[in-house]
Amino acid sequence: MSEVVSKSPVAAPARADEFTGILPSQAIRKMVDAGDIVGSPFRPIEPDQIQPASIDLRLGEFAYPVDTSFLPGKDLTVLEKLKRLDRDVEAVKIDISKGGVLEKGRIYVIPLLETVNLRTTELMAFSNPKSSTGRLDILTRLLADRATHFDQLEERYKGALYLEVAPRSFSVVVRTGTRLSQLRFSRTRGEDAKAISEPVWNQLLDEGQVVDPVPSERKRGVLPFTVDLEGSRTEGEVLGYRAKKYTKRIDLDRRDYDPLEFWEPIMFHKSSPLILTPDEFYILMTRESLAVPPDFAAEMMPYDTRAGEFRVHYAGFFDPGFGWDATTRRAGSSRGVLEVRSHEVPFLLEHGQTVGWLRYERMAARPEVLYGGTGSNYQGQGLKLSKHFAQLLSKHFAEPRT
Repeated sequence: MSEVVSKSPVAAPARADEFTGILPSQAIRKMVDAGDIVGSPFRPIEPDQIQPASIDLRLGEFAYPVDTSFLPGKDLTVLEKLKRLDRDVEAVKIDISKGGVLEKGRIYVIPLLETVNLRTTELMAFSNPKSSTGRLDILTRLLADRATHFDQLEERYKGALYLEVAPRSFSVVVRTGTRLSQLRFSRTRGEDAKAISEPVWNQLLDEGQVVDPVPSERKRGVLPFTVDLEGSRTEGEVLGYRAKKYTKRIDLDRRDYDPLEFWEPIMFHKSSPLILTPDEFYILMTRESLAVPPDFAAEMMPYDTRAGEFRVHYAGFFDPGFGWDATTRRAGSSRGVLEVRSHEVPFLLEHGQTVGWLRYERMAARPEVLYGGTGSNYQGQGLKLSKHFAQLLSKHFAEPRT
């Protein structure tokens, strides 16, 4: 298999193994068939959980309210740690089997329906919130028994999975089977197993396969992106949203909420800078169109103070095919949506300012179905809220941005 979908071939180093890199959907399906990923006895793995390069994880029947985030440490299971923190934890757990409210500002630990068995020393797993989760300002982190890191399963991990859930802007209604996070698997044979060579990366950039317009900054496998605060420079054009402080709760099974009940539009005016207020949550978008060619996956790099005292994402994983135009083999019209929260102090954002970086990695094989080929909610997106909100009829408002 060629390393990159390309109009002119580029010599690439041979793969060390057939499944070196991020595992595609067909490999994940094989893990399910082999019993390496298992659902509950009453809720087996559902076919649509398997995404191009990840599998959706589902909430179980109970949520444990906790006063603090924690890691279990190398000597304890998650449930053992919970009971050490609160010996009455079983008495206060919330039944979410038919629906339960997770209040904003609270932290919950929820057992997941899935368990995993990583049988080899060359397979690790990593978790991210799903796109809709991040756009609702819900912080999620994967927990595993005897773990010393969030969002990561070490080689040969076998056991249960838990999700720490902390709604930040809105209280939410969840139930057994709700999908807030996803798990991807990486098989490696050495540190550079997933790395992209310099010639291949330059070709991806030069041919417009990953971004339009092409940035002047070049670092192998890493793509800088900037914020759009001008749009088409039309007075009243909506360029972002700020979460309202006091709203009703959001049922995550609904898709028809009025966005203006939950969000304040941020509109263009002649002065483009935007001051981020600490502890407020914003939805913005990239100035660039971004894409992930079929033989790659991408992840937003962690919070980096070089860009400023703010973070720009919760859901940091981009499946193969995101934003990809198969006809032109270039980046299409998909923008990156930014989930922005300032830290500690107000921060001034200006149009075209670099706000983050995408790191690209090789897939072990091309997925059988790419992102966008399965009714994906965010393919071809511009500025877009989560799927729980009805589409605004107009992108323009009369009053200027404040």
